[in-house]
Amino acid sequence: MTLDLRFSRSLLAIALGAGLAAPAAAADRELLNSSYDIARELFAAINPEFIAHWQENEGEEVSIQQSHGGSSAQARAILQGLRADVVTYNQVTDVQVLADDGLVAEDWQQQLPNNASPYYSTTAFLVRKGNPKGIESWDDLDDEGVEIVFPNPKTSGNGRYTYLAAWGFADHQFDGDEARIQDFMRDFLGNVVVFDTGGRGATTSFIERGIGDVLISFESEVNNIRGEYGSDDYEVIVPPVSILAEFPVAVVEPNTERNGTEELARAYVEYLYSEEAQRQLAGFNYRVHDESVAEEFADQFPETELLRVEEVFGGWDAAMETHFGSGGQLDQLQRR
Repeated sequence: MTLDLRFSRSLLAIALGAGLAAPAAAADRELLNSSYDIARELFAAINPEFIAHWQENEGEEVSIQQSHGGSSAQARAILQGLRADVVTYNQVTDVQVLADDGLVAEDWQQQLPNNASPYYSTTAFLVRKGNPKGIESWDDLDDEGVEIVFPNPKTSGNGRYTYLAAWGFADHQFDGDEARIQDFMRDFLGNVVVFDTGGRGATTSFIERGIGDVLISFESEVNNIRGEYGSDDYEVIVPPVSILAEFPVAVVEPNTERNGTEELARAYVEYLYSEEAQRQLAGFNYRVHDESVAEEFADQFPETELLRVEEVFGGWDAAMETHFGSGGQLDQLQRR
């Protein structure tokens, strides 16, 4: 008996290390959402709500599978054949690479509000009880003896945001003085003790392996960690200057055409803008655009100056080429 296409797709995802979740119960149709690695619990909460919403409005029972990993690794898996219907990533370039290959519409950022980013975050710090190293902002992270954990910018959108946030702070602090910025970044990167491939791996290193004085990740992730592992054991620091981290979503159109899920996939990404989904997102410590929900959860999000990649680095294409390409700034700084 031959394997059906969807099960074949599951095997491919596993072979690619994409972390595909176990299939749900039999349903009329299924949807595969390819997402970043720290979003497992988030979509485990959102998916049942969407399934109930679709059942109520369309009278159809559907199931949703999740594929998780580093955002860039997930995009590569789709380029190599993973038949995801939708993507929910943490960096624009990981969607754009699919658009450049014809898998996502060229105008994908214009198809949904807020540049197709239904929610956003920033970069924050998780420190151990009592904050023994006195870490309050980026300028504490280049001090001798401070051990830092965050994902590798070469493999993780999360890690790239951290690197760019640190550079943006230095640019802001030193009025664009390139030499001083690079000195700061060398010391900052020199204090990194673990460069895991993704955000969840970095969390494991910091929490379960006890490595480092500070974990740098999305504000949502560090708050969720503190909630899970003990608010008395960890503290969250949101620096006064950080970076705007957008979480773009898109439909993988050729895949939905083959899978017969076009309208289902479109409804799924649109649902992320609904008040119900926005409340779920805020409950997982993401910042949202819905004004009433944002006001409801305002107390849990400290004010911070959010730098935009477009303003500081000239856009993601320029940032990727200058900082993360082979021989770019990141490689040069790590040579010390």
